[in-house]
Amino acid sequence: MSDGDTAGAVIRFVAVLGPTASGKSGLGLALAERLDGEIVTCDSQQVYIGMDIGTAKPTREERRRVPHHGLDLCHPDEPFHAARWAALARAAIKSIAARNRYPIVVGGTGLYYRALTAGLFDAPLPDETLRARHRELADREGLEALRARLTAVDPEAAAGIAPRDFVRISRALEVYEQTGVAITTLRRQAAPPRDLSPTVLLLDPPLAESRARITARVDAMIAAGFLDEVRALHAAGYGPALRPLQALGYKQLGGVLGGTTSMAEATAEMVRATFAYARRQRTWFKKEAAAARFSAVPEIEVALAAVVAGAGSDPVAGATTA
Repeated sequence: MSDGDTAGAVIRFVAVLGPTASGKSGLGLALAERLDGEIVTCDSQQVYIGMDIGTAKPTREERRRVPHHGLDLCHPDEPFHAARWAALARAAIKSIAARNRYPIVVGGTGLYYRALTAGLFDAPLPDETLRARHRELADREGLEALRARLTAVDPEAAAGIAPRDFVRISRALEVYEQTGVAITTLRRQAAPPRDLSPTVLLLDPPLAESRARITARVDAMIAAGFLDEVRALHAAGYGPALRPLQALGYKQLGGVLGGTTSMAEATAEMVRATFAYARRQRTWFKKEAAAARFSAVPEIEVALAAVVAGAGSDPVAGATTA
């Protein structure tokens, strides 16, 4: 395929998906080096400038080894959403393919990956009146009451949202109250794009191994200066109430800086909350069709064999006209 000649073609790419701390980044980097590829990160927190250690963002050296896309796209006080990421990721994938290189999507944010590969429905605009009503209910009766209301109309959506995630619970309920249709149903009705063809490699370590890897990652983040990173963000005016600063680790260390918790307590809570998040990611990705699922990070030759079996050794040159 000549440089830039991707119009009207089906672009094949590899996706390395899985829960946090499962080894996705290392495998994606190794595949990119072997396949002459570039990485598109699928992570809802790595888009924020200044949030590096706590999001396990690729290092400068790793970015020198392999070009990365999808990092440092906005400041923590700027709005960002799945639709914007999907548009940017699609453009990056097509640009990579146009340069005769191999696009490799790497990450664990299931909603972002779904937006890229399954499409997004035409969602109604946010309704501040409904959102305020939901907040009032949550303040009066507890977030569990709001979640119960969502469970009654859309149990699948409720099951996929963290119990304390007011924003997503409220949004799913808001969509139902505006349209009379569950958000899960609307998502299924979205038309998937026909010009992208993924080969998915899914990492799914056993729970005991996942907990050990998460514990080691949290310890490494603390040692690398995670607390100083959070302190710098607060000093730059990005307060703890901002949604990105409520993310895993940033919220707990914000409590340390605010004097409401100890470092030991914050570290233990980071491990617990991250493990709970990883379990939700595992549940999400169980529904994802995959060319190969691995309970441990595979040897690079094994991963390459799965890629070749799923898409061929040269997915860009082998793309076919739609």
